[in-house]
Amino acid sequence: MTTVRFSKIAPVALAAMLATTLALAGQAAPEVRLTGLHGELLSGAEIAQGTTIIVVWATWSPRSRDIVERINPLASRWVAKARVVTIDFQEDRRAVESFLAGKSLAVPVFFDADGAFSKRYAVATLPGLLILKDGHVLYHGKLPEDPDRVISELLR
Repeated sequence: MTTVRFSKIAPVALAAMLATTLALAGQAAPEVRLTGLHGELLSGAEIAQGTTIIVVWATWSPRSRDIVERINPLASRWVAKARVVTIDFQEDRRAVESFLAGKSLAVPVFFDADGAFSKRYAVATLPGLLILKDGHVLYHGKLPEDPDRVISELLR
């Protein structure tokens, strides 16, 4: 039978590693700060208060071609109960302006230029739906055909 002996250094090193891990886990995630199509800002503090419904999309995504027609009814139904916004995934302002020309999107568009927001919230499908309440993720995934049903179930 082999006996393993720990020196006095091993418990100290283990305690230091544990303290470092706990300190990192307790740190806040990097601050969200997205710029909007018209110069407005969306911050992490804003989405940490109340309910926020976010649709992440891109003009190049075939499933986002009808995004205005899908978002406007959603916004009109939920705007009284939640902040409703869209976030464009990794495109420049000109591409979005060109796509929206002649269309009337009822909610603000913010830019996730480097993809950090989408990565942080694990948005893997476009268009994606993200629902946050008081900073906690209630839903993240593909924008369903009937988002009202999903939202209704979560925001009862």
